[in-house]
Amino acid sequence: MKNEPATIRPLMERRYFISNTLKALGAFAILPYLSTAGALTGIAKPYTVDDIMQLILKEIPGAPFKQTVDTLKSGNKDMVVTGIVTTMFSTIQVIEKAVQLKANFIIAHEPTFYNHADDVNYVAQNSEVKKKQALLLKHGITVWRFHDYWHACKPDGIQYGFMKKMDWLPYFKSREEPVTLPVITLEKLAKQLKQKLGIEKLRIIGDPARNCSRVAVMPGAWGGQNQMLLLETQKPDVLVVGELQEWETAEYIRDGRLMGGKTSLIVLGHAVSEEPGMEYLVEWLQPKLPGLTVTHVASGNPFTWI
Repeated sequence: MKNEPATIRPLMERRYFISNTLKALGAFAILPYLSTAGALTGIAKPYTVDDIMQLILKEIPGAPFKQTVDTLKSGNKDMVVTGIVTTMFSTIQVIEKAVQLKANFIIAHEPTFYNHADDVNYVAQNSEVKKKQALLLKHGITVWRFHDYWHACKPDGIQYGFMKKMDWLPYFKSREEPVTLPVITLEKLAKQLKQKLGIEKLRIIGDPARNCSRVAVMPGAWGGQNQMLLLETQKPDVLVVGELQEWETAEYIRDGRLMGGKTSLIVLGHAVSEEPGMEYLVEWLQPKLPGLTVTHVASGNPFTWI
């Protein structure tokens, strides 16, 4: 400005003043928003959903995957997060609990809309899907499925969480290998699983009085082919599963025992078998998000016994 003609200089100075004043006012105008975001989250640096997802994916080998079911099921990635709930299934009860906790981001291991791909048109005009979508929209909740990535973590987050919950970490090597426990009867093993995992009743195939030590654990639904392959290659004393096709692995084990085999089976239930892994996610994730509350809310067993 110092070399401009005297007649032009006042005009430029005026423009300079107006421009900087508007910038200052603009900055001032967004202060209430930043202050509100900070008050809502209780943290100095607000995190968006995308911030948290990217932070997590940095810890997962090979992420992001080209094909995965781990996508947003509601909400959007730019939402500022006020709190996180981890769970197995984003049930109606879990959603309502998240609202009570003022948490607007649910990280769920399993589908929200009743099929593996969360295809909302899986059943046309599905009334339950519509009601659930409306509830999530009403409360401004974003749901992210965290299935493929958590299993791909090293170690597998679900398997590790299960072993931690059972106090079996000293025996744990990898999810592909059975754990070798101190010798225990099948009945006592079943009781230990019930107590540690909070399960009312279990289904078993085998002699409750028989001693066992090598225990293969397959939480969730690995499918009959994978379950039978493990039985063939690892020869465990007991196979512990979340769920199975009754016409596959259960019949394989029953016939095997009738032909002299000794392998026993314990069926826990899908949700309760993988819930410890989503509970462990809190411990894994919380240190990475200082000031933001991460809470586990168990979706629980959908069944009751009569």
